[in-house]
Amino acid sequence: MSITDLFTDKALVTKIQIRLPELFYLAELESSRAGKIGMEVGSAREKIIIALLLYKYGKANVETNIPIITPEVDVKVFGHPSQSKPSPVKNWEV
Repeated sequence: MSITDLFTDKALVTKIQIRLPELFYLAELESSRAGKIGMEVGSAREKIIIALLLYKYGKANVETNIPIITPEVDVKVFGHPSQSKPSPVKNWEV
């Protein structure tokens, strides 16, 4: 099993396409005050992504107990550090 399975499992991809927008919308509603979305929406979305990883790969393969001071690592999947938010591209290689 590898992280690429997340994108090749057709049944899971279909579930993600249906559920992820709904869950992100709920995260926005929970993070809204006076019609504005707060910064905490990022943490809520991060939790949704990590829950997806736990669902697909199980607790044995997904480490969530990462110290908050660890830069740019939100979760480890199969021992590899990962970030649930996009990071800017520093060097483009063609």
